Amino acid sequence: MSRKLLKSGLIVSSMTLLSRLLGLLRDIVIAHLMGAGAAADLFFFANKIPNFLRRLFAEGAFAQAFVPVLTEYERTKSVDQIKTLIAAVSGTLGTIVTVITILGVLGSSVITALFGFGWFLEWWHGGEEAYKFELASLMLKITFPYLWFITFTALSGAILNTLGKFAVAAFTPVFLNIAIIGCALFVSPHLAQPEIGLAMGVLIGGMIQFLFQIPFLRKEKLLVKPTWNWKHPGVVKIRTLMIPALFGVSVSQINLLLDTLIASFLQTGSISWLYYSDRLLEFPLGLFGIAIATVILPSLSASHVSQENNHFAKTLDWGIRMVCFLGFPAMLGLIVLAEPMLRVLFMRGEFAMQDVSMASMSLWAYGSGLLSFMMVKVLAPGYYSRQDTRTPVKYGIIAMLSNMVLNIIFAIPYGYVGLAIATTISATLNACLLWFGLYRSGVYQVQKNSLSVLLRIVFSGLTMAAGLALFNPSLSEWAQFALFDAALKLFALITAAVIGYFMVLLLIGLRPHHFKVSADND
Repeated sequence: MSRKLLKSGLIVSSMTLLSRLLGLLRDIVIAHLMGAGAAADLFFFANKIPNFLRRLFAEGAFAQAFVPVLTEYERTKSVDQIKTLIAAVSGTLGTIVTVITILGVLGSSVITALFGFGWFLEWWHGGEEAYKFELASLMLKITFPYLWFITFTALSGAILNTLGKFAVAAFTPVFLNIAIIGCALFVSPHLAQPEIGLAMGVLIGGMIQFLFQIPFLRKEKLLVKPTWNWKHPGVVKIRTLMIPALFGVSVSQINLLLDTLIASFLQTGSISWLYYSDRLLEFPLGLFGIAIATVILPSLSASHVSQENNHFAKTLDWGIRMVCFLGFPAMLGLIVLAEPMLRVLFMRGEFAMQDVSMASMSLWAYGSGLLSFMMVKVLAPGYYSRQDTRTPVKYGIIAMLSNMVLNIIFAIPYGYVGLAIATTISATLNACLLWFGLYRSGVYQVQKNSLSVLLRIVFSGLTMAAGLALFNPSLSEWAQFALFDAALKLFALITAAVIGYFMVLLLIGLRPHHFKVSADND
């Protein structure tokens, strides 16, 4: 089973890597086009709202509720019953999301006033920057329908993942990045307001992602006609699980929206600096954390249905070990190399050295919580696979309330960096609560060799970070490098860090058998 999980994880990580690389290229293009000014703030705002709802209705709460139920049907029901479930879910969820999408387009000004309240006040009082509110409302009308397309994309992706077809869903986000890059290069330069071209790219990308997955569903003979069936037993179970999960699985997204709300009162560029640092955080988070969480959810759900409690615990433990193995050095590398990565990736066009310096501070804050963000992604399936969505909600409420308080505490003295600090602390609290809840209920027991493995990972990661810090030039030196020389230097540092990390692990006795689900030996 561990070999199958590793294979699935590699497939998802490989496809995610391609998507994240194109995502970085997209952000490089956007940084060159708009830098970290008002136009960038407005686009990131208009893009963030439908993406937040996407994680509520699509990739987040819905997937966590739908996959366990679909797995149960796959194991215990007939093919016709599975098709009926998919038709009922797609028709019921589709109708709800259609209504929300229409309301979102019509009420874009209200949504903008709610989450960009600082801009709304400026508009209300007729200030010089009143245009921000008006333009953000217009762009939100363009980006909001993305929610409709991506919801059905996530539905089909969840079906394919349950069948073990992970590559299709993992590859699909590539098309969104291609669409935004294409519009940035060929549409935005011809518009008086280039950010509108980027908003069009979001909408087009959503349409392409939706159309791409249809042939794969047809191949699996699961492309069915959606039907409204609110009282279908499977739909009842999914919505019962999904309602609390809407909050529990999306705590980090709600926290990010709170950050956006407060940042609208801060200096121009705050939203953009937070965005660029968050984008670098999302790269390893998606590559490792989300990929591992994606592949263990069907396995955990199957173990729960089969009542294989021991295998359930070992699978979850495998996910934790893998996240620490990959996430801990990534976290340290992100902190040490924050400035050179931002300089190499984004410092061109409208994105200046000052923006590198400002974004690096929020990246340090976000980066220190990378492992916590990953742990939340991996620990949450331990609840949702058992169709328990209520417990994470309690922990989510605690984490979100703590984030609200910490936002006020840290934003006053540290501005936008304080928002990142608060998000990191609340994510760490959420991860600790999720872990303790699983341990206390007896669902998760630490495997015999896990503590030894984790200690070796920590030692190797700290050794790697010390070496990086020793050979990393100062920001003033990075600023003097030509772009090609800076990129070559950064690549050399990252390569040396990866090699050094694995060499130290080998020297202190870590071997492949430590990452097998059934491994109990040291």
